[in-house]
Amino acid sequence: MKQIGVMLVDDHAVLRAGLRMLIDSQLDLHIVGEAASTKEALPLIRELRPDVICLDLSMPGGSGLPLIEQLKAEGIPSRVLVLTMHDDPAYFRSAVAAGAVGYVVKTAADSELLTAIRAVYEGRLFISLPSENSENLLQADVANAPHNTLSDREQQVLQFLAEGHTNKEIGVKLDLSVKTIETYRARIAAKLQLRTRADIVRYALEMGLLKHEPTSVT
Repeated sequence: MKQIGVMLVDDHAVLRAGLRMLIDSQLDLHIVGEAASTKEALPLIRELRPDVICLDLSMPGGSGLPLIEQLKAEGIPSRVLVLTMHDDPAYFRSAVAAGAVGYVVKTAADSELLTAIRAVYEGRLFISLPSENSENLLQADVANAPHNTLSDREQQVLQFLAEGHTNKEIGVKLDLSVKTIETYRARIAAKLQLRTRADIVRYALEMGLLKHEPTSVT
């Protein structure tokens, strides 16, 4: 069984100890390293290359957002799951814009955090915010949104891609060949200038195309 290597970046030692016990109790997860600040974390991440980084946003010495951006700029493949006390959707948007692929508030249940780690490792976006904030999470002015220039079929494919479906799954849903779906995907990428699945998901979030909470997409 492949074990998912997790690194904890949080300035609270007691919290890290609790998370270590929780994560190491899972057969498919294990802690590979810990850091109490972003300054301490960066060289460790470069060395250890964890699969998933559980990162707090607010720590002494600076925000976690620049660290996320630095990892993205260096092409480090570790996926960042933000674990924070901030339940304001503005923080979520900033984290996703920086390159995070998961966002969980610290009040979430243990089982939800474990689910989030596995989802992020598998390349899925996982978001969990309190229900009272989720209603405002995906609001956006879409009157002149770029995706409105897409054909009806292209918008269908965009929606399915943002929800995490594979080309094959979309083909089955729309009764089209995989090659045809790939063509639609290329057109969408060209028209919206979205190169990767992560770009598509971020766009869908900003435009309010994903309205589930919590959200987990492949």
